[in-house]
Amino acid sequence: MLTKKQRDLLVFIHKRVQKDGVSPSFDEMKDALDLRSKSGIHRLITALEERGFIRRLPHRARAIEILRLPEDMEPARPAIRAARADEALAALAPDQMSALARAARAQMVPMMGRIAAGVPIEAIQQVSSHITAPAGMLTAGREHYALEVKGDSMIDAGIRDGDVVVLQSVDDADDGDIVVALVQEQEATLKRLRRIGGTIALEAANPAYETRVYPADQVRVQGRLVGLIRTY
Repeated sequence: MLTKKQRDLLVFIHKRVQKDGVSPSFDEMKDALDLRSKSGIHRLITALEERGFIRRLPHRARAIEILRLPEDMEPARPAIRAARADEALAALAPDQMSALARAARAQMVPMMGRIAAGVPIEAIQQVSSHITAPAGMLTAGREHYALEVKGDSMIDAGIRDGDVVVLQSVDDADDGDIVVALVQEQEATLKRLRRIGGTIALEAANPAYETRVYPADQVRVQGRLVGLIRTY
């Protein structure tokens, strides 16, 4: 059972995520609950996480996922007899059934903004929206997110400006993997990763761009490419 403050915070976060696609800041939570300091918010967030109501997404500011709501807040779900459901499916045309099957296999993935396939841009921090990704593109039990590609440095790898890349949230990758790398804790870029002694090379897939080499402690992997979505 949640305390009143825990419930109030959960409701506030849920409403903000539903409205804006991003969770509120700790200052906004503090003001909404009329608390004097953010330490109280930290305790409430930890309690909600321990009870399985929310999950904090790693490596990203203001990224909280609502896992469940109290039973009295869950939306009502209409009960449909199996026989009635089977009859409805049987009445669908083949192309409708195919579309329904594809939708059932799709999952929502948070869209984190843009990523540079070229000169690094400001690090990605916030959920801006959600997209639907094929379930076969995702690994069960692992976190994923999506980014819109800006630039053409990965074009020879089949990644074009305007494409949406889907990434598994990881903090390590194998040589040759295409990754989102956070450089010097300031800039994020999409490149192929190579390890050379105590350094990390971030390789473009376009001869117009040079390979950039950094000390290993200045590069942090934030995701590994698992798929691509293109709109024509």
